[in-house]
Amino acid sequence: MRKKTFYVLAISTLIIFSCSIMLIGCASRSKYSADSSKAVMEESLESSTPASPVTTAASYAEEQAMSQDQNQAASDLPSIKPKIIKSASASIEVKKGAFEENMVKLTRIAESMGGYVSNTESYSDANGNLTSGRIIIRVPGEKFNTVVDEIKKAGELKSINISGQDVTQEYVDLESRLKNFKAQEKILLDLMSKSTNVKDSVEVQRELSYVQGEMEIIKGRMNYLDNMVAFSTIDVVIAEPDVVAPVEGGGFINAIKRGAEGAIKVLNGLAFFLVAVSPLLVLAGIILLIIWGAIRSRNKKRAAKKAAEAVKLDETVKITEKKE
Repeated sequence: MRKKTFYVLAISTLIIFSCSIMLIGCASRSKYSADSSKAVMEESLESSTPASPVTTAASYAEEQAMSQDQNQAASDLPSIKPKIIKSASASIEVKKGAFEENMVKLTRIAESMGGYVSNTESYSDANGNLTSGRIIIRVPGEKFNTVVDEIKKAGELKSINISGQDVTQEYVDLESRLKNFKAQEKILLDLMSKSTNVKDSVEVQRELSYVQGEMEIIKGRMNYLDNMVAFSTIDVVIAEPDVVAPVEGGGFINAIKRGAEGAIKVLNGLAFFLVAVSPLLVLAGIILLIIWGAIRSRNKKRAAKKAAEAVKLDETVKITEKKE
């Protein structure tokens, strides 16, 4: 009976001890889990605390801009208008004596289409008459084909080259970057108004200056692309037919004239040759002067050495004679 009672007490004690250990373990795990969650939350809060207002502004602005771009990409894509920079270059031949008339004609065509002349060049022949040149005109993009057709009618078309550069993707990228920088600028301006010390104000101002500078560069590039798309460039070369110079007749006067012209050509060629080789001649002269100076100096040293040896020899002879 005592033995059974002892076994019952032993088993009961073992069960109570096991339950106590399990309860303590559960409590420890609960406490550890709570402490871990608290540590994770504190670490998350510490990592989310901005190191500086500039870093927070730039990061937040970038994320916000990217989010806006992603949300609006699908809706903006269909409304994007293709941006094509059109240009052309042509060469036409006009009748003799009609060069200036056609230059004026092309100028009027450009102005009537709402464009303007960007640049002109004119060249004259031996008689001083303007016979060839080029004109660069800028016309609205929608009038490009019409102006090209009018240019073809100005004379005999020798060559023409028409090209188009698609800058739509570049323009879209610039717009996206500009939106991003605008978001950063807004946040930096807000941080500037809330800055409480000089250090933060200086950092924000530095970042704000950089952002605004990048915005100006992007706006400048976009304005350039807009202008190139809005106004197409057409480069036209105009020339009269080549005139063959008549063969001069015989005679003494003509012979003298041709001889004089030949002599002038020879003199011109000789002068050109002398001017071309003048740097080499100067360099050769300098080298000759250096060599001449070195030879002269060496000869002087030799003469001085010989004179010294002669004086020494004379003194030796005199001493010898005195001894005798």
